Amino acid sequence: MTDAPINPALAATFAPPVMAARRWLEGVTFPPERPLVNLSQAAPVDPPPAPLREAMGEAIGDPSAHIYGPVLGQPDLRAEIAARWSRAYGGEIEAAQVAVTSGCNQAFCAAIATLAQAGDNVIVPTPYYFNHAMWLHMMGIELRPLPCGDDLLPDPSRAAALMDDRTRAIVLVTPNNPTGKEYPDGVLDAFFELCQSGGLGLIVDETYRDFDSRSGAPHNLFACPDWQGTLIHLYSFSKVFRLTGHRIGALITGARRMAEVEKVLDTMTICPNQIGQRAALFGLQHLGDWVAGERAENLRRRKALEEVTDALEGWERLGSGAYFGYLRHPFDEPSDTLAQRLVLEQSLLILPGTMFVPEGDPFGGRTVRIAFANADADGLAEMGRRLAAL
Repeated sequence: MTDAPINPALAATFAPPVMAARRWLEGVTFPPERPLVNLSQAAPVDPPPAPLREAMGEAIGDPSAHIYGPVLGQPDLRAEIAARWSRAYGGEIEAAQVAVTSGCNQAFCAAIATLAQAGDNVIVPTPYYFNHAMWLHMMGIELRPLPCGDDLLPDPSRAAALMDDRTRAIVLVTPNNPTGKEYPDGVLDAFFELCQSGGLGLIVDETYRDFDSRSGAPHNLFACPDWQGTLIHLYSFSKVFRLTGHRIGALITGARRMAEVEKVLDTMTICPNQIGQRAALFGLQHLGDWVAGERAENLRRRKALEEVTDALEGWERLGSGAYFGYLRHPFDEPSDTLAQRLVLEQSLLILPGTMFVPEGDPFGGRTVRIAFANADADGLAEMGRRLAAL
């Protein structure tokens, strides 16, 4: 008998990196004096705050929370996002320009589906967020890498040199995953002008916006004339309200593209999670002070990470911010084998830079990502001791 076929584009896509790293732990016994320190995944492990859990519990009692809702999300949540984002960015966003999605990953998938088809290409700065790369590979869309170099900032002029008649979009993530880099508004402005003049989409993923160290709006793109035809903004409620398991994100774009987004979302999930949407709305309306406290704690941990890594002999911190630190290691071995050695010799799990660049890119072999959001100052100090001991 012959097996049913497997989509070759899917088969050629690399395995989920976080799951691959978790398999490094299988069969490993960690000594009691040196338990595992896991700094591999950028997701909060604590539950949502008590007031939010109580609100979610009340929502469970509402019969309407258990049936299909609108494909593009609940109107009250869409309106709240539009109003708050308009104030935050100094622009004008309408509720009809907002879609609620099943997590920010789905928002990205929907955005790409409206922009490109197999054979097209999308420009993505490297190091990249690996799920973005995976979706492009699955769709048969060429990921055209834009290396950032040691300053970890994408260069619009280098992006322009990569564009051709099959280029459909440029993707930016700020604050960045995996590097933590916060892109200056001038960089975003230049990319917006490039995309607008070239008829491309500019996807700006701001999953970690709430942990940006800067005050005020991170950019003014929503105040640009005709932003609706170029900008596609992505956001996640997973990190800010600890709702990772409830899969709530958002996508903001113009009306013409939103009609196509609705087709994608209806086909994928029909509607976003009803309880999660109510949680996101409650969080926006009632948890501002709590979010400010979470941001302050995150910035303290960022400072602790910087102090620890700057004291490591031979290591170089290239970037830090949001949930991440991005380091160049001093060893004469690729980062993927180094990361596995850290598990065995130091009970420390971090992700190698090879997971964030195309295969064969030497920059990935010399770098690692540390996801520090779930580690306090003591935990980060312990990480430093183990890196030094290696």
